[in-house]
Amino acid sequence: MSSEPTAPGLSPAPDDAGIAIAARGLGKRYTLFDRPVDRLRQLLWGSRRAHGRDFWALQDVDLSVRRGEVVGIVGRNGAGKSTLLQLVCGTLTPSAGELRVNGRVAALLELGAGFNPEFSGVENVYLNAALMGLSRAQTDAKLDDILAFADIGKFVDQPVKTYSSGMFMRLAFAVATSVEPDILVIDEALSVGDGAFARRSFDRIMALKEGGATILFCSHAMYHVQALCERALWLEGGRVRMLDEAARVTAAYETALGTAERATADAPAVQAHPPPPPGGAAIRGIEARVDGMGGAAAAGSPPLAAHTGRSTLEIRVRFASDTALPCPSVAVGIEHASGTVVASAGSANDGVALSRDAAGHGEAVLRFERLPLLRGDFHVSVILACERGLHLYEVVPRAFSLRVAQSGLEQGLVTLPHRWEAGAGAARRGAP
Repeated sequence: MSSEPTAPGLSPAPDDAGIAIAARGLGKRYTLFDRPVDRLRQLLWGSRRAHGRDFWALQDVDLSVRRGEVVGIVGRNGAGKSTLLQLVCGTLTPSAGELRVNGRVAALLELGAGFNPEFSGVENVYLNAALMGLSRAQTDAKLDDILAFADIGKFVDQPVKTYSSGMFMRLAFAVATSVEPDILVIDEALSVGDGAFARRSFDRIMALKEGGATILFCSHAMYHVQALCERALWLEGGRVRMLDEAARVTAAYETALGTAERATADAPAVQAHPPPPPGGAAIRGIEARVDGMGGAAAAGSPPLAAHTGRSTLEIRVRFASDTALPCPSVAVGIEHASGTVVASAGSANDGVALSRDAAGHGEAVLRFERLPLLRGDFHVSVILACERGLHLYEVVPRAFSLRVAQSGLEQGLVTLPHRWEAGAGAARRGAP
C-alpha cells in the first residue's frame, strides 16, 4: 500500500508539520453511462461529445488530522465514507482538490483484497508486506509474529483459496496490522473472525492507538465512534455535514436518522446461549424489576410500570466469560420511545470491577433509585463488553420496556435534582 498519493498536484505533508492527513477541496468524480455502448462512444470521441453524466462521490471535503489523532467517519451507505478512505490509502486518485498524507498507511478496508488465491499463506504475507513498504528482511523478522497471531497452523503453506473465510480474515488482519503504521485506516473491521480472535484484533488496534498511530475509523456503530475517537466527520451525499467532537457529531447523526430507522433495529431479548467460545463472553440472562415486580426479560412482554421519583428500577445481568480474559463489564442504555438516548450507565465507566466464579459465571446488578425519568415509554438495552467497556461481546437492544407515570407537571424526559430559594428582593417586597 503506497504511503503517499501519487496523483498530479499531490504532495507529502512536511515532516515537522504535525499533520498526518490534510485535504482541501477534495473530490472524486465518476462518469456514469446508461448503456455500455455509450461508454464505447465516449472512449472513441472523447470530450467532443458527452455520452455520460458526472457523479460526485465526494466533493469539497476539507479535513485536517493531527498525528496521533483518532477521527471517526459516519454517514449513511453511499455517503462517500469508503471513497474518502480509499483516497487516503492511495487506491483512488482525486478528481479535484488536494490531499497530503504523511506516513506509512495500513488499511483494513476489504480484508485480503490484495491476496493472490493461488499463493500460499506465507507467500501472500511477503507479497502484501512488500506492497506496504516492508523489505524482505523486515518481513522475515515479523513473519513468526504474523503467523502466530493469525493462528492458521499448517495451512500457512497451502493456497489461500483453500482457506475458510475465518482463516482468510485472520491472516489478512495479521498482515495489515503488523507493519506498525503511522496511519491506520479502518472500514468496519474492528472485530473479525471468531470470539477469541475478535478480542485479539481489538486489543491490537488499541495498542496501535496507544502507541500514537493516527487512525481513521469508519463505522455504523456510534458506541465505538464515541469510545475511540476524539473527533468525528459526518458525510452526507459526498459532502461534509459536520466536523466536531465525536459525541456532538454522533448525537446529531443519530437524531437525523430518525425514529423509523431505529424501529428496524428491534431485536428479541436474550434467548438460550451456548457456552461462550474461547476468548469471548455471553449474556446468560436479564431480569428487570420495578419495586420488586417483574422478572426475566422476554420479547413482547408488556412494559414495567414505574413512577417518577418514587420507583426503584433493578436490572440483573448474568454472564459467562472465558476465564483466560479479564472479567467483562456491563452497561445499560435507556432511550425514549422516540429513539432519543436519555442516559446510560456502565460498570467500566463508573470504575466498578465485576467478579465471577472459577467457571467464568458472574452477575451484575444495577439499581436506579427514585427513578428520575418523566412520563413516557422507554426502552432499556443491555451491553456486555470488555473490562474497558470498548470491545462489545454482546448487545441486547430493547431488552425490556418501561412505562413511567408522574404526578407533577414537569416537562421533558428526566427530572434533575434542584432546589428553590427565595431571593432577597422577594423578601423585601413581602415586608410591611
